Amino acid sequence: MKISRRRQYINALKDIMAYISKDSKSRAISFRDALENQIEDLVNFPYKYRQSFHSNNPNVRDMIHKGYTIIYHINTSDDMIEILEIFKYKNR
Repeated sequence: MKISRRRQYINALKDIMAYISKDSKSRAISFRDALENQIEDLVNFPYKYRQSFHSNNPNVRDMIHKGYTIIYHINTSDDMIEILEIFKYKNR
């Protein structure tokens, strides 16, 4: 399987990195590297994480990383995992 990233995910990750970098650039890099390792592991275990609360499709999953939700879609016909978005849920 291959992994692709939607523009929405890439832009949101850039914003998160900029926010974390305000406190510590090394923490931002560490966050990104750990997240990328977790994403790359999806190739081996694409169904490791729960079905998404945001979709009825069983191939859309929610991966949690340090309080952030990463939504991804497993496309078995194209042998592709598409990273859709990343966000942090906040209770208000």
